Amino acid sequence: MKNLNILKNIKFPKKTKLKKIKNFFKKLKLDLIIKDSEKESKKSIIKPNLNDLYRLYQIIILNKRTTILEFGSGYSSLIFLIALNNLKNKYHNKIKNLRRSNPFELFVLENEKKFLSITKKRVKSFNKINKCSIKINYNLSNVVMSEYQNKVVTSYKKLPLCNPDFIYLDGPGQYKVKGNINNISTRHPDMMPMVCDILKFEYFLNPGTIIVVDGRGANAKFLRDHFKRTWLYKYDQIYDQHYFYLSDPILGKYSKLQMRFYKN
Repeated sequence: MKNLNILKNIKFPKKTKLKKIKNFFKKLKLDLIIKDSEKESKKSIIKPNLNDLYRLYQIIILNKRTTILEFGSGYSSLIFLIALNNLKNKYHNKIKNLRRSNPFELFVLENEKKFLSITKKRVKSFNKINKCSIKINYNLSNVVMSEYQNKVVTSYKKLPLCNPDFIYLDGPGQYKVKGNINNISTRHPDMMPMVCDILKFEYFLNPGTIIVVDGRGANAKFLRDHFKRTWLYKYDQIYDQHYFYLSDPILGKYSKLQMRFYKN
């Protein structure tokens, strides 16, 4: 796993003041997110982080991602929807020659009906006014304790069928995992999330694929230790996010065209 040169491969937004970020969300007609971010904190409510959401939007836009797979759901799902819609409006004629069967689509993978329902309602409410043309594939799947190369992990029972070029790992919650392995479970408060699913389909991913792990330091470390291909890695302590970039050689004609699309 290499740490060098990731800044040359992933374009990151510049630091932006909160006032400018709020104006950005207002232009997107997302005043609700601003209001929710300013509410008093409650255990039952996960407040949106404006800086994180703004940064995710910009990373998608700057790096021209076409297909997003999101582990978990929330305000980020809405941000991904808007980013993909803006990219589709700009680049839909330029991806016809790419090998992308799900261009400008969002795949949301959730293990809790409650949160998936909230996300669906939030997107539906936004689309009533803005009418985004992006297809969202909602997927509900249980998460179980499992093993990966004799190590205890968690695993989704069913994954969506897609080949994303952007993966956002922010789920599942560690307490909603079923079963145990040798009496070990992430449901203990001293344990932590340990998703292994990305490793299972690593070899299908195209060079240039970006993975963002939100927090989940132990899980990011597990992925780093078990990836087999050439990934560049960076940890941003300010945002507590881990970034991976697949720096493998070009696979062929379509891989080359896709890399050219990202860079042009």
